[in-house]
Formats: sequence, C-alpha cells, structure tokens
Amino acid sequence: MSTPQKSIVMNITLLSDTHGHIDERILRHVDGSDEVWHAGDIGDLRVTDALAEVAPCRAVFGNIDDHTARRTWPEHVRFQVGGLNVWMTHIGGRPPRYAKGILPELKADPPDLFVCGHSHILLVQKVPSWGGLHLNPGAAGISGFHKVCTILKFNIHDGQIGNMRVIEWPRKR
Repeated sequence: MSTPQKSIVMNITLLSDTHGHIDERILRHVDGSDEVWHAGDIGDLRVTDALAEVAPCRAVFGNIDDHTARRTWPEHVRFQVGGLNVWMTHIGGRPPRYAKGILPELKADPPDLFVCGHSHILLVQKVPSWGGLHLNPGAAGISGFHKVCTILKFNIHDGQIGNMRVIEWPRKR
C-alpha cells in the first residue's frame, strides 16, 4: 500500500514597480514566502538581490530597467508552479485593452495566471475571454503617481489560488 503524497502549499509574494526602492517593510512582507515574483521596473538589481536573500525570486525587466537588468531577467517568463501555468511580463495592459500582441498569445496559449505590472494600478480579475486570472500588484516603490504602495500575497495549492490578500501602505517620498 502506497502512502499518499502530501500536497504542498506555496506562499507567493507578488510585487512590481519598485523603481530601485527596497526597504524593511517590503522585505518583512516577503519573509515567509516560498517565492517572490517581481513584475518589472526593478530599477536597480539591489532590489532583486535583496528579495532573493529572503526567498527565491523570479522577475522580468520593465521599461525603466537598464541593460544590466535586461541581461539578468527576461522580458517574458512562463513557468509552472503548484500545478499552475504562469506568464509574467511587465507591460501587459488590462482587460479588455491589452498591450500589443498580448491578447492573441493569451488566447493561443492561455496561462492560468497572467501577471504584469507597469500601470501602478492594483488589479485582480478573472478574464472569461481567455479563461485565466489577471494579476497586477500595483506598485511597491515610491516613484510614480500612486498614493498607496501595494503588494499581493497568495497561496497556490493543488493548482488553485487561495488566501489572496492585498498589503498596502501610504507611499512616502
């Protein structure tokens, strides 16, 4: 008789648009995560280096990132985690107005999760046109028009997202 395998719960922290800013508040929210995902506009590789000291880091470069970040991180990354197919990029748009070339790709090869940044606007939305969940964590940095910094935290368990929560604090320059 075989022993059933335990299913693993993955704790994910998702952020974007740090624009070179990292502080103890961000690192405190990453602490305890199994992975941290950065959806672009890193601004300085010290950000992803600091995140990676706390949890394994996945990231994509954004439009403000320099050649060093572009050599280190891809523009788009697709990966499997916890039974989910994830596509992360920086400039993705939002339903129904996606960035050029994004919607045809979402329909041709739909991920379970489409993750992007760029807008500095928090968004969690199920999208029937391609059948997945669109996530934009807003902005965790202090540069930009946003008045509140935001991060998304959630769990992945057996191909399902659970315990989705928004972490927010006032942006201070």
